[in-house]
Amino acid sequence: MPARAPGLRLGSLLGFEIRVDLSWFVIFFLVFWSLAEGVFPQQYAELDRLAHMAMGLAGTLLFFASLLVHELSHALVSRRKGIPVEGITLFIFGGMALTRREPDTAKDELLIAGVGPLASLVLAGLFDLLSRLGPTLGLGTPVVGVADYLAFINTALAVFNLMPGLPMDGGRVFRAIAWSVTGDRAKATRWAVTGGQAFGTVLMVIGGVQALTGAPLGGLWLVFIGWFLRSLAGSSLRQQALQSLLGHVVASDLMSSRPEVVSAHTSVAALVQDHFMQLRYGSYPVVDGEALLGMVTLEGVKRIPKDEWGARTAADAMTPLAACAVVAPDTPLEGAVEAMGRAGTGGRALVLQAGRLVGIISATDVTRWLRRVQELGPLVNPAD
Repeated sequence: MPARAPGLRLGSLLGFEIRVDLSWFVIFFLVFWSLAEGVFPQQYAELDRLAHMAMGLAGTLLFFASLLVHELSHALVSRRKGIPVEGITLFIFGGMALTRREPDTAKDELLIAGVGPLASLVLAGLFDLLSRLGPTLGLGTPVVGVADYLAFINTALAVFNLMPGLPMDGGRVFRAIAWSVTGDRAKATRWAVTGGQAFGTVLMVIGGVQALTGAPLGGLWLVFIGWFLRSLAGSSLRQQALQSLLGHVVASDLMSSRPEVVSAHTSVAALVQDHFMQLRYGSYPVVDGEALLGMVTLEGVKRIPKDEWGARTAADAMTPLAACAVVAPDTPLEGAVEAMGRAGTGGRALVLQAGRLVGIISATDVTRWLRRVQELGPLVNPAD
């Protein structure tokens, strides 16, 4: 179940929440320092230090704006394909559009992955055009210089991301093609992970050589990037294995049957005393006779002022049924988890069959089951 994206919230753009991880401030300073103290002074020695600093700041801000455009392109296509997007987070290694699930088809995977490098190449072309037309348009050397740098860095970003290994976009493109050819998503993922781990290893070797032959800072940075890519590639493989595992399990396999219910007319005080304080459950379906009205959770109770607990009822504290996560007994577990993530019921879903409540499933049930599968390992096959 997706958690709220980490980091500091900057705002919202095109309906997507934009955040920056604390590690982003490290890379922001490093990029700014390398541009203001290295790249631009070497290329434009005739300009003074203030101009170099201004160019460095503009180049850094527009570089991260370019990364944001790259991730926005992924997010927009994902949303168009019906995949919920939690938001976009910028961090030390760039950016990431956080989606709740993987694409359903190889075609969707190809479109979502391929649009990122394409967006970077479009930006590269626009900045290159600006740098070429700059003198004709009367733009100064600082503007032309920053545009030239951004044309180069966006091209480099596109090429780097097209490397055929996960977690790069090129790895996802490769997986989509292999998935389409073989019809086996798991096999395609393993191939793409192997490519990503091999690429990460190459970067680590190159970085190690550089670190030992006179470029320690750049070399160690490459080693770090290579290690990070290898780690993310391994995570992609584990995620695919988990999704494959979840595909064999349905809501009825994990739900708690015959859940404890409470009357809509029960006072909040009685609800707390007789249910939340006495029983082990963190939520209860709310009924009025035979009618299921919603679900009450601890979070809902806490919204009611304590001095009103005697006069208010479970119906006042509950989440209405229309806003609850509701699934059928044969809903795949992955779909149930996604439904729990969308609803505001504390990671719980009601299981209904023909309109009748037959169970309840919680994030704790899913976590417990996953832990048990991990403990038993090859001794058990969840598909059985």
